[in-house]
Amino acid sequence: AAAPRLGKPLKRSFFGRSVHEVAPDLIGATLLVDGVGGIITEVEAYHHSEPAAHSFNGPTPRNLVMFGPPGFAYVYRSYGIHWCANVAVGPEGTGSAVLVRAVELAGLDPDALARSLIESRRPKARRQVDWSNGPGKLAAALGITGEHDGLDVFDPRSPIRLLAPTQQGRPARLLATPRIGITRAVERRWRFVDADSRWRGPIPQASS
Repeated sequence: AAAPRLGKPLKRSFFGRSVHEVAPDLIGATLLVDGVGGIITEVEAYHHSEPAAHSFNGPTPRNLVMFGPPGFAYVYRSYGIHWCANVAVGPEGTGSAVLVRAVELAGLDPDALARSLIESRRPKARRQVDWSNGPGKLAAALGITGEHDGLDVFDPRSPIRLLAPTQQGRPARLLATPRIGITRAVERRWRFVDADSRWRGPIPQASS
């Protein structure tokens, strides 16, 4: 099979905007780690002004990346179990980041070695969509760990690449829903999903 056409690398200015602009614009973009990855189908926005954000109480050694320049990876361990991949956005000092919650891996990379690598990282997944339809799952599938925290996505040596959506990658139905997997400020419609993709988390019935 022919490799699909990938978009051009995103620019740092793309991430220098408000988190509320960047988050929905990342749906349909491509996330690659060491050349393996997929199309982003679900994200959540976090801003220092709300209590669900790690930056809510100001800078700490753990969340310092959120307050730095845009375009740096912010990777943390969730509940001591799963790694979660974010990218810092907004003007420096704003404490904002976008959590990448799901990516669609099917059909992006026809290389059998890449497929075998993902399967070996997600051996308990019963379906292909379960490889990466959640933040912890996608981090495991792409091999994202704490070692990636603080990496500059725009450094040529960085294993992480973020590419702009192609025309085919843009979702036909982009939905904003309440955030999930958290206990505070859940009602904010700062979660964005490609409603037509199966590679994403559930959509609350009240969402539109």
